[in-house]
Amino acid sequence: MEGLEPPTLVREVWERFGDASVFTTSLGAEDMVILHMMSAMEVGMEVVTIDTGRLPEETYALIGEVERFLGIRVKVYFPDTGEVEEMVRRHGVNLFYDSAEKRHLCCYVRKVRVLERALKGRSAWVSGIRRGQTEARANTSRVEWDSVHGLWKFNPLADWSYQMVWAYIRENHVPYNALHDRGYRSIGCAPCTRAVREGEDERAGRWWWESGVKECGLHTGWVPADFRLGGR
Repeated sequence: MEGLEPPTLVREVWERFGDASVFTTSLGAEDMVILHMMSAMEVGMEVVTIDTGRLPEETYALIGEVERFLGIRVKVYFPDTGEVEEMVRRHGVNLFYDSAEKRHLCCYVRKVRVLERALKGRSAWVSGIRRGQTEARANTSRVEWDSVHGLWKFNPLADWSYQMVWAYIRENHVPYNALHDRGYRSIGCAPCTRAVREGEDERAGRWWWESGVKECGLHTGWVPADFRLGGR
């Protein structure tokens, strides 16, 4: 399946795995391309997004557009209320600005823990990540075994460039997040995302006060060393 073109790969995943497959989306440009492919081929794979509780209003608006214009129902998962409350009581509502460790904890509670629930019982996970997004994703394959979650992971756009993604969006009139028109190239939570300046890489606007790899943990599988919430 590694050599299949993106639309064919998406359809093949659905045909082989059926309801045991899921597409997780943050409604970024790459994800909108895949959603359009799914709509065009009438792929019935479940589509899941994670509402961290800190998303930009533009992202919520786009969920509605996906459902209205692409005819795809988006299932929204939320973080555990008790875990979020305990984290905020211990570290404050904007803990992610204090240190990289606390930012990782926030991402873990609001995103990674939620993904674990969304992937439970699945055999195939479709993702919109690309090799060109970060150094950590440079070796991403279209098809790979995810040993952390124990399932097959499919990245249909792994070898696409940023330019290819936007060419597809424009040619096919695909809806996209309005923040992209304001200089945002990668969009996450509102307090942790800004527009990218000229000459910066794609994910420079994510956690811009940090240096190093810009990842939240959804695609890396790490757990914060000090995670002690929820009985852990």
